[in-house]
Amino acid sequence: MNDIVSAGKNLSQASKVLIMIHGRGATAGDILSLSAELHVPDFALIAPQAKGNTWYPTSFLSPRAENEPYLSGSLQTLKDIVSDLESQGFTKSQLYFLGFSQGACLVLDFAAANAARYGGIIAFTGGVIGATVDHRNYHGDFDGTPVFIGSSDPDFHVPVERVKATTALYEDMGAEVTEIIYENMGHTISHSEIVQVNKLIFNH
Repeated sequence: MNDIVSAGKNLSQASKVLIMIHGRGATAGDILSLSAELHVPDFALIAPQAKGNTWYPTSFLSPRAENEPYLSGSLQTLKDIVSDLESQGFTKSQLYFLGFSQGACLVLDFAAANAARYGGIIAFTGGVIGATVDHRNYHGDFDGTPVFIGSSDPDFHVPVERVKATTALYEDMGAEVTEIIYENMGHTISHSEIVQVNKLIFNH
């Protein structure tokens, strides 16, 4: 099991949980620091730390087999976190996911493989994983889950075509997706995206 870093409210006092997934080369602490800009006062914050600071070794656009066994292990980490939170009484609608870059890809792939009515999903620059979007990997119904996907055109790591294909997949599975492609934003999280997420997902 990966190390887990937590912040915000204690789970015993929180009404919602935000699961935050860092990017390649970053840390759980890095992604948790983003919470200072988010309207999440009632949330427990949970951020697993990837071994070696990476969730899988090659591009998310590589054939999935090229990222094994690391990819399956990383997806299992998310599954274990969700199972643990459910065992503590949280429903999926009280669970929120946020990821950046490699973390966004992991979040989007995990949630689509385990679709349900979550509280919200936030992907800063990412798409579902694999050489192609293989619909056989994805199951369930998002039942109106609000989703934000933001990215740059161009982005060196994440082509706009995969972002749009991910949005289409999510909409087909019942999610309410807000996709915004920012011209020449760069591989980063922008203030504009934070404003959108606070408005769309955290209702502030």
